[in-house]
Amino acid sequence: MKTVLVIVALALGPATTFAQAPASAAFLGIHFLDTSLGARTTAEAERVTRMEALLVEKLGAAGRYRFVDAAPVATEVARYDNIAHCNGCDSDFASALGADVAITGEIQKTSNLILSMSIFVRDARTGALVGGGSADMRGNTDESWSRALSYIVRNRMLKQ
Repeated sequence: MKTVLVIVALALGPATTFAQAPASAAFLGIHFLDTSLGARTTAEAERVTRMEALLVEKLGAAGRYRFVDAAPVATEVARYDNIAHCNGCDSDFASALGADVAITGEIQKTSNLILSMSIFVRDARTGALVGGGSADMRGNTDESWSRALSYIVRNRMLKQ
């Protein structure tokens, strides 16, 4: 009986005493892609900024990621029209910053009624897509954008 207890204690000990450290992440921004025929509004630009802050806040608060300062590569990142689709440059930037993953996103507006949001998490070493998620939005409002982001974080990113 004592042998069994010792084996169980050894088997469970390390797993229960050491929590996995959060991965380091380089957040490189969310791109707004407007395929409607309208002009980008000030409200949409402000929403993108709020969604970027909200994403970092939610993932940081959940303990999933520890964000590194991306300022050293900001000038280089700004040279790309859409950092979410730059053929691996996001992973290169994350690697240069010493991060484990690169996080980017894209919000596509088809019309004021039809929008979608996607968040991408790529391995900094390999460039492989290792997480993220997407959601469709109905309505171009603060509430619809916030709900879409919350859904992606809660039901896709934190369950991976």
